[in-house]
Amino acid sequence: MEIRYHGHSCVEFHDGETRLLVDPFLAPNNPCAKATATDVEPTHIALTHGHADHLADVVEVAGRTGAQVVAIVELANWLEEQGVENVSDPNLGGTVRFDSLSIKLVPAWHTNTAPGSGGRPFSAGSGTALGSAAGLIIRMGGITIYDAGDTCLFGDMELIGRRHGVDLALLPVGGHYTMDREDAVYAAGLIGAKRVMPIHYNTFPAIETDIEAFGEELVSEGFEPVIIEPGEAASLQGPSATTDR
Repeated sequence: MEIRYHGHSCVEFHDGETRLLVDPFLAPNNPCAKATATDVEPTHIALTHGHADHLADVVEVAGRTGAQVVAIVELANWLEEQGVENVSDPNLGGTVRFDSLSIKLVPAWHTNTAPGSGGRPFSAGSGTALGSAAGLIIRMGGITIYDAGDTCLFGDMELIGRRHGVDLALLPVGGHYTMDREDAVYAAGLIGAKRVMPIHYNTFPAIETDIEAFGEELVSEGFEPVIIEPGEAASLQGPSATTDR
């Protein structure tokens, strides 16, 4: 499996004919991204929640590619109102299955508002307050991935890890809007995944963090960091990941 990191929380997984794009936030909306909405060709799209920095490009990408979009039911209905045609609408605990891919929604502790005005994109007054945010359990290419989405640290991460046997955990580490890198190291211990990839960091000043220190802290606790620069990719198979351009 190939994992391509587009910066922030936008990650692309590619295995065979299946290409899954999570939380589409691409250039120029995403200041870290190299790719634009016209550069990606997903077969499927999954969303953790409705904040602008996680779905700014979903309508354009889904409209152009016809990709199947998976989002929690209230957000899925909102997307249909924006003209997105191929939408799956599970709620927490629900799983949607495709030929070589399954996506299950699990809890995340975070707010969830569809974009408001340009000046206040997170305002429920000018946007749309939706249901809960979610994490994603992704099974693809024989690998189980837990994308925690935007969340704080919470104890049921241990239950999620025990229930699903996570091979790779994607954890937000920037702090301020999500848990910070110290909490993410603790979360890795709860989840029990040997490989951990940081997301949601260094995009904006409020979420800047020392990602090298995070990697060192993971190693000291017995975890393998999978740190990918925006625009780069890594091959994930067996017990380890290798990074390439």
